Amino acid sequence: MFTEDTLSGKTILITGGGSGLGLAMAKGFARSGANISICGRTEEKLKKAVEEIKFERDGVEVRYYVVDVRDHEAVTNMVSQIVTDFGSMEGLVNNAAGNFLSASEDLTPGGFKAIVDIVLHGSFNCTHAFGNYLINNKKEGSILNIVTTYAESTGCAFVLPSACSKAGVLAMTRSLAFEWAEYGIRVNAIAPGPFPTKGAWSRLVPDKMIEKLFIQKIPMKRYGRHEELANLATFLMSDLVPYITGESVVIDGGERLQAGQFNFINDLMSRKKLKAAFKAMKPK
Repeated sequence: MFTEDTLSGKTILITGGGSGLGLAMAKGFARSGANISICGRTEEKLKKAVEEIKFERDGVEVRYYVVDVRDHEAVTNMVSQIVTDFGSMEGLVNNAAGNFLSASEDLTPGGFKAIVDIVLHGSFNCTHAFGNYLINNKKEGSILNIVTTYAESTGCAFVLPSACSKAGVLAMTRSLAFEWAEYGIRVNAIAPGPFPTKGAWSRLVPDKMIEKLFIQKIPMKRYGRHEELANLATFLMSDLVPYITGESVVIDGGERLQAGQFNFINDLMSRKKLKAAFKAMKPK
């Protein structure tokens, strides 16, 4: 479907692009000819990711930026630096996120804030900085937000900070799609179902029993493959669909048809045992 120049002439920033789905999308964009900038908080991870992305395609430029998306000033400076380094910037993927399992009554204000700051505030910070760059320079561009299947209408038990944050990002997607359409800025979202990644999966699906239950409730009886998400992201970021904006595309093998991604955990054991399991899973 895609050629080597589908995204040619575009510089795209992927937040949280050093690993997981962010890295998969960065590789997909590079294969289609885009110049790539990735950001995150861990330089060693970003350095390794840059080499992996470069391996996908010769001739595209790839750079990394050590930035905490929670810091608006740092994000604004990063966007300016990307424009200096690449000459322009045409795309943004808000992928940086965090999540963990917890009974909601056991959440601390700090734990709730940590997720909201990364997911909602971080997405706003990057969108605000990039949007102002485009508007001030009379340029068109595309923003893609990574949300969740439970952001739309169901919410989800045991991941309250994520559910609240992603719902906010989805609202921002649709609000800005309308408001910024006059500037030629498209704003869309992807809502992935279960796509195993090394970091998030260990916190959200910690053992084989839960993994088996996850598979059983997906109609396609398999998890998503990273290249499938990368293909969808490439399509939405390309000029193949310039009339799509304000849309959230679900890619989950039909899993959303059963409400609440983690609701089934409530049926596994008693509330007391659940709390003990969540506590044991917390990073030391």
